[in-house]
Amino acid sequence: MDQTLLTSRELASRIKFSANYINSTLRDSVFIEGKHYIRPFNGRKILYIWEVIKADLYKSACRNAVYIPMAGGRVCNG
Repeated sequence: MDQTLLTSRELASRIKFSANYINSTLRDSVFIEGKHYIRPFNGRKILYIWEVIKADLYKSACRNAVYIPMAGGRVCNG
């Protein structure tokens, strides 16, 4: 299992967003727990999985998958 785990500060430096924005806005709306980030040992610390986030960043701006737009700009996948 070769995955790069990053803190919010390390992720912020790679994707050019602030760590606060990542934790308050992107987490649980764009980033999904178990797919994009984990909480090791059920603790408070959050570690982001770089390879999954990087793959999602490079997906096309046009969504090819079926999704349902929801209030607040979120989407329901599937």
